[in-house]
Amino acid sequence: MVLPVVVVLAVLVGYPLGRGLYLSFTDANEANIGRTIGTFEVPASYSFVGLENYWNILSGTEGSFYPRLGWTVIWTASCVFLHYGIGLGLAMLLNRPLKGRSLYRVLLILPWAVPAFVAAFAWKLMYNSQNGVLNALLAKVGAGPVDWLGDPVIQKISVIGVNTWLGVPFMMVAILGGLQSIPRELHEAAEMDGASPWQRFRNVTLPGLRPVSSTVILLGTIWTFNMFPIIYLVIGQAGGTESEILVTYAYRLAFQGVRDYAGSATYGMVILSLLLVFSVFYRRMSTRQETAR
Repeated sequence: MVLPVVVVLAVLVGYPLGRGLYLSFTDANEANIGRTIGTFEVPASYSFVGLENYWNILSGTEGSFYPRLGWTVIWTASCVFLHYGIGLGLAMLLNRPLKGRSLYRVLLILPWAVPAFVAAFAWKLMYNSQNGVLNALLAKVGAGPVDWLGDPVIQKISVIGVNTWLGVPFMMVAILGGLQSIPRELHEAAEMDGASPWQRFRNVTLPGLRPVSSTVILLGTIWTFNMFPIIYLVIGQAGGTESEILVTYAYRLAFQGVRDYAGSATYGMVILSLLLVFSVFYRRMSTRQETAR
């Protein structure tokens, strides 16, 4: 009964992953990869180079890995922090008796229902320095226009804002479910014991949310680390290479200019390794905290 699923996973996940791992040990590029041109078949002429690609990246010889890794970490940490913080605040508001609560829930979930590429293009139009909505609003209050996607620092803040807008609804819904699973008796007992709202939040709410929080933070980190469409579609080529995260740079290696398939595959394996190491470390730390509690 599981055979169909195993076959689908092997075709859609296993083969591409294995092919990427193999290419990362070669010098495959656009010039030496095998291809068919009409009826003429060009054989592959790339060779096996072992760990040379990994050494070039991790030793700094390639020159662009560590700056992009630093920005990728900042991008991921900022987005996940804002996702969780804003999502927690909204979830706590929606968990209270509130007139029109169902309407607010629907409105706050809407960004999650918008496809990422649609949201990216919509925000890119709003960030337009000439005719964008944001600069029009600034002009209304007498402020000058802002080059949202031209300045290197502002463009990074801009994409963090877009990704935050997209990611908060998921966090809000997940945390709201966690809040509703906390027994109300715990809050009532703490209140009867004289605990302040902050003490109830710190000693009842946060511990009760720990299982949900650990899961959504892990998922949010993985998704944000690999959030290709926001960086690529909002900034595009206007930001040069300094605003690229690791996954967008890996894409550029494989599909733009002289296509470096081996370099792109190596970046993919490094990204996978980083996320695996983080996931294992994070889950062990979460398990240790649960055991200690």
